[in-house]
Amino acid sequence: MCASRQPGPGRPLHGIGRGVIVGPPELALGDARRRSYEPLWLPRRGFLRAAFALALSPLLRYVPAHAGTPLDIAEIAPGVFVHQGRYEMQSPDNCGDMANASFVVGRDAVAVIDTLGSAVVGRELRNCILAVTDKPFRYVVNTHMHPDHVFGNAAFKEDKPVFVANHKLARGLSSRAEHYLAVNKQMLGPDAFEGIEVILPTLPVDGTLSLDLGGRTLICQTEPTAHTDNDLTVTDTLTDTLFLGDLLFSVHVPTLDGSSRGWLALIDDFEKRKAARVVPGHGPHAMQLPDALEPEKRYLTAIATDIRELIKQDKTLEDATRSAGAEERDKWMLFQDYHVRNVTAAFAELEWE
Repeated sequence: MCASRQPGPGRPLHGIGRGVIVGPPELALGDARRRSYEPLWLPRRGFLRAAFALALSPLLRYVPAHAGTPLDIAEIAPGVFVHQGRYEMQSPDNCGDMANASFVVGRDAVAVIDTLGSAVVGRELRNCILAVTDKPFRYVVNTHMHPDHVFGNAAFKEDKPVFVANHKLARGLSSRAEHYLAVNKQMLGPDAFEGIEVILPTLPVDGTLSLDLGGRTLICQTEPTAHTDNDLTVTDTLTDTLFLGDLLFSVHVPTLDGSSRGWLALIDDFEKRKAARVVPGHGPHAMQLPDALEPEKRYLTAIATDIRELIKQDKTLEDATRSAGAEERDKWMLFQDYHVRNVTAAFAELEWE
């Protein structure tokens, strides 16, 4: 099974780093009348004292579905919870826990936003949600088609939720399903791959769609081709939390599977938006606009600028993969795994503009 998941950079949980994220005792009771509060950061010095006090209270601890594999979550706004994935490629060790996954608890129901990269880790996510609330799973929302965001869907199948996604996702995921399954079976290994199946949306979104959870509404919005051609953003109107999926990367190098020009144009639009917080597809639990967008914009701009100049000089794709955006190498994790792919996709797009 998956090895113990250790907190990654910027994840000060379990007494590591700056402190520990805790919440109020009523969370353990599934109390729908949760108080409005922000995550409480305890300094390391006060951790032992706090831990003793918490041991005597009914505080929910965000525990694993099975021993030895903690799946941490943080409540970033009242009723809004985020799990931060690891900055890694999928492997037997991480079971596909390599992207962010979120859930929003309403008065009547729960919506899950992305489900991680395997049924195994998807079940861990599901168990974490059940530790927070007994509300039924009404919606599972996928922000786009990539396996690290959708292969956990199978863990929620028995709950019979409505699966929500961009109307283009079904076509894109179906066309790649055989390839995605083969690659992930090889990379995850038989234990972590167990239970994975491709689950397509039952409620496609074309434009804007509202999802009612009781006392709070999620607004789903399809976006122009950018990271993929099937990106979907979600806004929790009660807390003004914007879930950007893989339209926002932080620390993890962006991955291009759509349009570099479209993505940069969409970033310009996002920079003008107002939101209390944004949740990236890869990166910290929550970030602030517009600053969160700057590194991603810089990276995509560097690639596009260099490629355009190389094309003017009649240089080849091979030349571009060696030099375009090279100055970004030390600024991102997983650069060596994705950057050449990104340059290849951008070159194919830009050489015909």
